[in-house]
Amino acid sequence: MLAEYAVRVENSRGRRHPEPEHPYRTAFQRDRDRVIHARAFRRLEDKTQVFTRRYSDHFRNRLTHTIEVAQITRTVAAALGLNVDLAEALALVHDLGHPPFGHSGEKALDAAMRAHGLFFDHNLHALRIVEDFEQRYAAFRGLNLTFEVREGIIKHSRDYDAAQHPELAEYLLDQRPPLEAQLIDLTDEIGYNTADLDDGFEAHLLTLDQIRSGVPVFEHFFREVEQTYPDAPDKLKFNEALKGVFNRLAGDLITNTQARLKQDGIETLADVRLHKERLAAFSPEVEVQRKQIKDFLYENLYYSPSLAEEKDDAERIVTELFSFWMENPSALPHYYQEKAAQESLPRVVCDYIAGMTDHFIIEQYEKHCGG
Repeated sequence: MLAEYAVRVENSRGRRHPEPEHPYRTAFQRDRDRVIHARAFRRLEDKTQVFTRRYSDHFRNRLTHTIEVAQITRTVAAALGLNVDLAEALALVHDLGHPPFGHSGEKALDAAMRAHGLFFDHNLHALRIVEDFEQRYAAFRGLNLTFEVREGIIKHSRDYDAAQHPELAEYLLDQRPPLEAQLIDLTDEIGYNTADLDDGFEAHLLTLDQIRSGVPVFEHFFREVEQTYPDAPDKLKFNEALKGVFNRLAGDLITNTQARLKQDGIETLADVRLHKERLAAFSPEVEVQRKQIKDFLYENLYYSPSLAEEKDDAERIVTELFSFWMENPSALPHYYQEKAAQESLPRVVCDYIAGMTDHFIIEQYEKHCGG
């Protein structure tokens, strides 16, 4: 049973290009499946999350991270009585616009664009992917996703100013997104905060003592685990404590969002959209714990000297390749040369680079810039 404030598929604003209903799948289920079968989704397998495969094939990449976020999102959405199909589709599409090399690649690509008075935004790029770049259907360009999924791509993690983005006017920028979309930024953070502690520990870039002293909520659960399993190996104690952190974050997101909905008298989807702020949130206590985890990861992992060389290489590769194609547009693939006749060259070069996997961009760098 859906809550009254959930999005109902029968009330969807529909697709840009109308299509007949499917005999056994709802519109949001079809959107989920279209994302999964997209080329851009498959490419996430070879895009860095935090660690390249130099460390281990066991660590998360963009694809496995996305699958984990989808699992968390389904659980939280179901507990809140939301439309699980819509929430899952939004979780699966949320990282589709990320370029190669993780945040280092995104930083370099944005800097290259800003030198031309433009910018790179992975949410806006994801919309371009599903609206234009994916070509699977004879009747239309893109994936022809429902309005609700396209809106969630844009609005799940931030609010866009209508005056600055008139091209997004159709997406109700003066209103809050539905709760299914509001969840995504939070379940994303639950996913990567716990996963990055896990991968950082596995990579020996974070020690158990570091994590225990730097992440109070982890230390709380680790002490409980030591009492329950005093003879277990440290790695298994670590796993159990991390599971406690995970459950604390996910459980609090559910209970605190429920409390906020009740406190503010939210009964309908219109109430959600017209509310003064987003309603999905952690409690103040757990928000402090979430921030402590994130601050710890930035200080001890993301800016770790052990990762600095890879980050520098990533930024150099993106920057130099961008400059190369700006100076040599005839070296672009024929399709992108045709696009450059209709759109600005910086945007076309940006689109080409953003779609690349880590492996392919290194191959292109060695080919065009001499490695």
